[in-house]
Amino acid sequence: MKNLTLLLGLVLLFGCSPAPSNESAEGAPTETPGLDYEQYLDYSGMDDKISGGAKRITINTPSGEFQVWTKRVGNNPTKKVLLLHGGPGATHEYFEVFDSYFPKEGIEYYYYDQLGSHFSDQPEDTSLWNIPRFVEEVEQVRKALGLNKDNFYILGHSWGGILGIEYALKYQENLKGLIISNMMSSIPAYVKYAEEELAPGLPADALAEIRKLEAAGQYTDERYLELVETHYYPKHVLRMPLAEWPDPVIRALTNINYGIYLMMQGPSEFGVVGDATLKEWDRTEDLAKITVPTLSIGAEYDTMDPDFMEMMAGKLPNGSYHYCPEGAHWAMYDDADNYFKGVIDFVNEVDAAK
Repeated sequence: MKNLTLLLGLVLLFGCSPAPSNESAEGAPTETPGLDYEQYLDYSGMDDKISGGAKRITINTPSGEFQVWTKRVGNNPTKKVLLLHGGPGATHEYFEVFDSYFPKEGIEYYYYDQLGSHFSDQPEDTSLWNIPRFVEEVEQVRKALGLNKDNFYILGHSWGGILGIEYALKYQENLKGLIISNMMSSIPAYVKYAEEELAPGLPADALAEIRKLEAAGQYTDERYLELVETHYYPKHVLRMPLAEWPDPVIRALTNINYGIYLMMQGPSEFGVVGDATLKEWDRTEDLAKITVPTLSIGAEYDTMDPDFMEMMAGKLPNGSYHYCPEGAHWAMYDDADNYFKGVIDFVNEVDAAK
């Protein structure tokens, strides 16, 4: 557990709970009537058939060419979801819970490790770790995968939500729909919520010690990370005992690229501090420019303010909101059936309207 303590101190804007069962539950998505599963599982004629859907894509950057890893699951010409993981610097692995929900709905989806993340190239050039460069990477990945406005959905979780917003602001003509999962459109507002609403809910002695370490700038101190892990993460990141966190979550934390995470987000999920490059990011007033159908997902115990995320839906011209009353930052785990019902309903409704 000691190694886990250090790893969990590195996670970003995540959160949630037990891995869902394959058995149906009340309110859970059910198999789509009339869905052609033979077509969904047909990879014939596809260039990634021999690799089971996995493909490495060459991207061009100001620092040269690199490769990023993707993996397709399923085959649906009108519903293709690119999953943007959190971090920055985390991995696709914690999205593996989607395997329990998307296939039976016939939704095609793509795992994707962003540049610098576990399955992709990991250059040490820090000039690459900025929002505009990541946006251009997503656009190159879209083109390589053959996604377009008739089928292309983005689901961005946490930092992936930031990336999804930024991508839509530049390239929404290529999108069919956008899902902003557990991410506020303002980092300053997120930090304020953590400091004023969530921090007072911690044990007084633990909070006092956390504040003392912060005042000394000891954000990467082992004791600081231990306090955040013990008292904050199981309440607001993933609401279950640390020893029971699902295997995909543990792997995603184990394989995080801490250099990218530290530079852009800071040392832990407990706010954005120091000179982290995302500290002043705020696109709230630009949400009105995103006209494609967009779903904002908030959760009751999230590190992000659920009321703020509901407000975001109101600012989006074609926005809607889905609330996870039992969830935290990783609501796809600790409020799984509800989370996925909202996501799947959104995709199906957008698809039906086209």
